[in-house]
Amino acid sequence: MSSPTTPPIISRLAPTPSGYLHLGNAVNFVLTWLLTRRAGGTLHLRIDDLDRQRLRPAYLDNIFQTIEWLGLDYDHGPSGPADFEANFSQLHHLKEYQQLLNELRQVPGLLYACRCSRTDIQRAGGHHPDTACQAQRLPLDTPETAWRAHVPNGLAIKFQDQWQQQTAVPLAADMGDFVVRKKDGVAAYQIASVVDDVRLGTTLVVRGLDLLPSTAAQLWLAGHAENTAAFLRVQFAHHALLPGADGEKLSKSTQASAQRGIMAEAGSPRVVYAVVARLLGLPEAAGKSLAALQAAVSVNS
Repeated sequence: MSSPTTPPIISRLAPTPSGYLHLGNAVNFVLTWLLTRRAGGTLHLRIDDLDRQRLRPAYLDNIFQTIEWLGLDYDHGPSGPADFEANFSQLHHLKEYQQLLNELRQVPGLLYACRCSRTDIQRAGGHHPDTACQAQRLPLDTPETAWRAHVPNGLAIKFQDQWQQQTAVPLAADMGDFVVRKKDGVAAYQIASVVDDVRLGTTLVVRGLDLLPSTAAQLWLAGHAENTAAFLRVQFAHHALLPGADGEKLSKSTQASAQRGIMAEAGSPRVVYAVVARLLGLPEAAGKSLAALQAAVSVNS
């Protein structure tokens, strides 16, 4: 439980409806739920749907089905797909994202307009040709341009992580000048995620290690705006990643057409609980059920 001198734990499940949820997503859900419930905290369901081109109704349904299959609950959020679209979609918050973009564009030298396509970046070896776009000094209101944040060379973002301890992320090397507004004028993930977490009052974010660069980018952006200062006080817990059968990181974006996510692949959610128990260093018996996991986490807290 939180003490009177520490802020209450407020966390969120934040899936994207861009594919069927895999084992890594399910493990993240259970870890987040366990840590939040152990602290007597509040858990939100926040679905990140700004990438509407990749959204499919079946993927959206799968989020709610997987949460139910895992036996998890949450305190605030949509009750189902229809409620989500009507009341909780990120499309309802576009003005809030734009407000942060407007604030950031007032910071001298922080943002610049970029015409580069994915083909241009691939030709550059997968790295954005930053200097060329910066040198053009296109007005930010130039049509058909994305907005990028200029990350100074050598910039590293340091923060305390609950599982990784003191962490330093080389943001310039890991992400370079990243997109904050897409060519269609809609805010990109890094902006929306910060704004959403501030709006929800999030104090704990549980993520995979692959999102360390995103955490660093979001902390750096939040430090440039008054309205997002609360994000700098969020606690982070980055957990180990789970490789797929081919040894590569599990990813919805690389799913084969025949793959239908963890619910279709596993006969029981015990597969997920067992992985969570191993990640937390708990006895094997703790992975036999969600109740056993919760009891073991409470004893070891």
